[in-house]
Amino acid sequence: MTWDWSAVREFMPHFWDGLLVTLQALVLGSLISFSLGLVWTLLMRTPTRWVRWPVGVVTEFVRNTPLLVQLFFLFYVLPEWGLTFSALTTGVLAIGLHYSTYTMQVYRAGIEAVPAGQWEAATALSLPMRRTWFAVVLPQAVRRVVPPLGNYVISMLKDTPVLMSITVLEMLGQARLFSQQHFQFTEPVTVIGVAFIVVSYLASLLLRTLERRLVR
Repeated sequence: MTWDWSAVREFMPHFWDGLLVTLQALVLGSLISFSLGLVWTLLMRTPTRWVRWPVGVVTEFVRNTPLLVQLFFLFYVLPEWGLTFSALTTGVLAIGLHYSTYTMQVYRAGIEAVPAGQWEAATALSLPMRRTWFAVVLPQAVRRVVPPLGNYVISMLKDTPVLMSITVLEMLGQARLFSQQHFQFTEPVTVIGVAFIVVSYLASLLLRTLERRLVR
């Protein structure tokens, strides 16, 4: 077996297209998972059982079913109910929803780690609940949750290849299509593997920088 640099050069335009789609899915999916995870957390802390119970059922169901099954449900089943999205939008929603049930647990742990004295001080100062959350509790919780949230960003990146199953041409999808058309698998798949390593490493560096800034 010999390495064919001409195949690499021919594949690179397809690679850049796939990388752009992968990064779009990662960034948008992360934003949805972080935002929705916080919503789940706050809803689970409400005193009303009729709010906590359905939220708990939904999040447990999502967390304990495979991402691929959820992806197929959103892409193939929802259109039968009149809800149709593009393949990329469906993939972003699936990743964001799936990982929101994990980021929810991260937020819960971060909020519970805030010292009870902080809550008591806010009560003593007669701060409204909204200000207590957004000025006292959440700023302290965020510093604690950045590292585990960063781990889930890397996990989401490594899960983006499942979008290929619903025709989204992210990096691996582009490599597969190129390989099938040119009957060359080694070069495109190797390029994709190296790309995942590089993107994961750069993301980890960015997250570590953000963590150091928040700790100051």
